[in-house]
Amino acid sequence: MRSVVLLLALVWAPLISIFADPTVGQIYHINLTDVDGNSFSTAEGRVTVLVLATSNDTSKAQLVGDRIPDFCLANPAYRMVTLLNFQKKRLAATRVILRALIRRRLDSEAQRLQSRYQAKGITRGARKDVFAVPDFDGSIVAQLGVRFSEATFRVYVFGKKGELLREWNDVPSADQLATVLK
Repeated sequence: MRSVVLLLALVWAPLISIFADPTVGQIYHINLTDVDGNSFSTAEGRVTVLVLATSNDTSKAQLVGDRIPDFCLANPAYRMVTLLNFQKKRLAATRVILRALIRRRLDSEAQRLQSRYQAKGITRGARKDVFAVPDFDGSIVAQLGVRFSEATFRVYVFGKKGELLREWNDVPSADQLATVLK
């Protein structure tokens, strides 16, 4: 009986720790490559707002972007990334099509952001500041301690060294974001 319990504990313990909820203060060195081929990390010296979204959550991700404080706009110390969780594996041909659609959506979002830049007198092209990372196989959401098939909308703010500063399960208010990002 003891050996059965020990065997079950050995089998299930790693799964429990893999999918533990993220912990504020813990460092998460998550490497990302966006649809434009840019590689970056949550621990490379920038404050990163990482929005985990499914295809049903794109309006929420857009709202988070709209609530990013003005002092973060075109500021190299800050970055917002949308992590698109497709919740099931996709074929290579499907991935190519989805990446093209995501780039088109980013172009549209950059146009919206550009008007905000112009209102603030920022001359930089907004498309350089819009990032989306597709997760077609669950490898990225697993680094956040989230199950691929169950990952729902979340907003994470990581400090410059990758430390988790805050997490929300819904769209935070502009004031909440500003408080954490200062």
